[in-house]
Amino acid sequence: MAIHPTAIIENDVEIGPDCEVGAYSVIKRYTKIGARNRIFEHVVLGGEPQDVKFKNEQSHLEIGDDNQIREFCTFHRANGEGTTTRIGSRNFFMVGVHVAHNCVIGDDNIFANDVALAGHIEIEDHVFLSNNVGAHQFVRMGRYAMVGGKSKIVQDVLPFFITDGNPPRVRGINSVGLRRAGFSEEARRALKDAYRQLFRSSLPMAKALEQLEQVDDEHVSHLVKFIRGSKRGFSRG
Repeated sequence: MAIHPTAIIENDVEIGPDCEVGAYSVIKRYTKIGARNRIFEHVVLGGEPQDVKFKNEQSHLEIGDDNQIREFCTFHRANGEGTTTRIGSRNFFMVGVHVAHNCVIGDDNIFANDVALAGHIEIEDHVFLSNNVGAHQFVRMGRYAMVGGKSKIVQDVLPFFITDGNPPRVRGINSVGLRRAGFSEEARRALKDAYRQLFRSSLPMAKALEQLEQVDDEHVSHLVKFIRGSKRGFSRG
């Protein structure tokens, strides 16, 4: 473990093996960090939530393994007694990313400069958020989604697709990301067909989902389940 002498680490903090903590970073109480994380300069982890309902209760921030957290990132602990803001493993947070209270972030995501996540956001795995994306509280973002720069996200972001613009719209499948991730040609074709059925056909959404439920593809099944689980609605084509 390498901790710069100017870093500040409060009581009630756990840091796993082989982590690096850069100059002038602050790790506040009730924070638990896994192994092999690189925390660069001027990062603040475990700060109190920016929520008027917060009453100084004991809540937590937990971070997995092998994350890169670049300069000036801020991750806040949760709001609510015994609750936790959770961040998975192998994520790359570029300069100035903010993760607010009660967020749950999966693994292998990339967040570009100045991404801002409000409270209670859920992000699955392998999501790419471009620079200056701002997300409203309680939205969900599905696996292998890509969001274009400066998009204002106020509804759920569908998995496997590119969402971009203000207001945001689904532009097509994330074909480059899926190829890089090793998706087979058959799987990519099934998702492309699903996109067309959802956004390029004249079918009502309910009927399109019923038909997609008959498709024998695990990724299409996840897409349908994600849509059916949406409470805020989702960005459409």
